[in-house]
Amino acid sequence: MDDKEKDEPQYQGPVLFYSDEVIDHFSNPRNVGELPPDETDGYACIGDPACGDEMKLWFSLKAGRIDKIVFKSYGCPGAIATSSMLTVLASGKTIDEAMTITDDDVVNALRGIPENKKHCSLLGVKALHTAIAMYRSKPA
Repeated sequence: MDDKEKDEPQYQGPVLFYSDEVIDHFSNPRNVGELPPDETDGYACIGDPACGDEMKLWFSLKAGRIDKIVFKSYGCPGAIATSSMLTVLASGKTIDEAMTITDDDVVNALRGIPENKKHCSLLGVKALHTAIAMYRSKPA
């Protein structure tokens, strides 16, 4: 190490790194949009006041499975990528199967997300679970 390298401060903080999967889902998010009320079986709007992110999620069922699931997300690349991946993971699942999706499932499917952005993955799973609770609370 030369004298110049010794004088430069060494960065000690967390590394901000987005995987190729996160970049892909941020750049080309899947299932973006909204469903009209007559096609919506479940809906939720979830926000994180700490960072200003917000997610709206709609789904419709066909033959007992999530047939359509779409979202609108306002936030950082992590929020958009995790919302997109969540819809991919939930599509085609039964309500009970969708309820088992966790934040870790979303993060693992994206091959990781920076530690300081992991709270973003909470929006999608929370929105899905809230939308399912709304669906389940409807009168039969």
